[in-house]
Amino acid sequence: MAEGTVSVAEVETAFQKFAVHGDSKATGKEMNGKNFVKLSKDCKIIDGKNVTTTDVDIVFSKNKAKSARVITFEQFNQALTELAPKRFKGKSKEESLQQLYSLIVGKEPANIGVTKVAKAAAVDRLTDTTKYTGAHKERFDESGKGKGKVGRADVPDDSGYVGAYKGSGSYEEKVKDA
Repeated sequence: MAEGTVSVAEVETAFQKFAVHGDSKATGKEMNGKNFVKLSKDCKIIDGKNVTTTDVDIVFSKNKAKSARVITFEQFNQALTELAPKRFKGKSKEESLQQLYSLIVGKEPANIGVTKVAKAAAVDRLTDTTKYTGAHKERFDESGKGKGKVGRADVPDDSGYVGAYKGSGSYEEKVKDA
């Protein structure tokens, strides 16, 4: 291998990482259009001037089989061969393809721009169990942890003559004093 050239195996490793991104059932042997565009964006193949998302979508559609929704690594290489001269104008096909490969090698799908959990004061107030009142208050202990079924179920107290009598067991003492 000459100085500055990138092996196809290194490109295939990046292809596999992007192919399985976001799909738990993916094997890494085929890539869908969404992941092809993600690879193009994350590896900076799409620059907004020479190569756009539309260009990438068109090249993907051209290189996949008619009824297929995915491309293999060989079709992926063919797509890169079409994109390379567009991305690096004024260079030979081989030179531009090597530069495109060098953009891809060692890259993984980035999670930048992924939606994060909102942390707002309103949400904190709504989920603060110490401020709950009424029946809802009974569903949580002092630490704010839920009690489970004990906190939800209305379990009747059948221990006394009168239901829910707070002075249960105190009658005998009162009669003795009198």
